[in-house]
Amino acid sequence: MFHRWAALVLVLALCAMSPKHAAGQQPQPRGHSAGKIGRPSKNPFNPDIHIPFTVGDGNCSVNEQHVVSVHILNILAQPVTIPWFEGAAVGSSATASTALNGRPISNVTLGCGDYEMYWDGYINNTGPQAPSGVYAVQVIVDGKMVAMKKIYFLK
Repeated sequence: MFHRWAALVLVLALCAMSPKHAAGQQPQPRGHSAGKIGRPSKNPFNPDIHIPFTVGDGNCSVNEQHVVSVHILNILAQPVTIPWFEGAAVGSSATASTALNGRPISNVTLGCGDYEMYWDGYINNTGPQAPSGVYAVQVIVDGKMVAMKKIYFLK
């Protein structure tokens, strides 16, 4: 019985630690390979999700290129699928946007700017439909995870 109480006290003590004191929680300095994920938009009649994302921070030069990958993960951090580009990229030429449309976002070379990803709700884009629940969208720029956001997938 004592061991259960000791384990409970240990868990509560670890939870009470502020993030700046917890191991591995130090913020990593970000260079020009920063990015962010916008608010997802969902069609209430279809199980598809459109998610805007940004590559680079506000200090990027026009010619700067980055290798970008995006993953959708389940609650256990297991990969579910790779979303693809949808629509035109903001601030890019129409030719570049058309070439990216429908292409999976996996090791793609992109310039700084705003883009939009699309997920139709299927596992690996061809398997069965993913169950309703919480998923995470992870953006990796130049081999570093620069943004992660949770999304709610409802059928």
